[in-house]
Amino acid sequence: MREWFGSVENRNLELSNQGMIASKLFEEIPLHFENVKIDYYVVMPNHIHGIIILNVVETGHAPSLRMRTPSLGNVVGSFKSAVTKRIRNSGYPSFKWQPRFYDHIIRNEKDLYRIRKYIDENPLKWELGEENDFV
Repeated sequence: MREWFGSVENRNLELSNQGMIASKLFEEIPLHFENVKIDYYVVMPNHIHGIIILNVVETGHAPSLRMRTPSLGNVVGSFKSAVTKRIRNSGYPSFKWQPRFYDHIIRNEKDLYRIRKYIDENPLKWELGEENDFV
């Protein structure tokens, strides 16, 4: 996995131009999906950890009640597409993502706190060589 987005030096994450593009576009996700919010995230050298909140909005009347909320796959796919286009257009035509993403449903405050802490500590773990898959 190529380190497109930057490096971790002395516990500090130094974003490359590509990392700054990814960070900016991640923050802009709610501008493109009205029912989506970003809670917490970090751009790592070769991946991103983030908490994306999908707010369900009910429309219509029973029995034809519909939900107008994009799927997480739609949000992530759109984000990855926008980042790819912007980075390739900025002079890096070989940029590409890994094909899949890992997701986890946060079910309570304790789980939310644990995941926020994991995201916050991820650059330190990276530098120590302890960075691993989300658990």
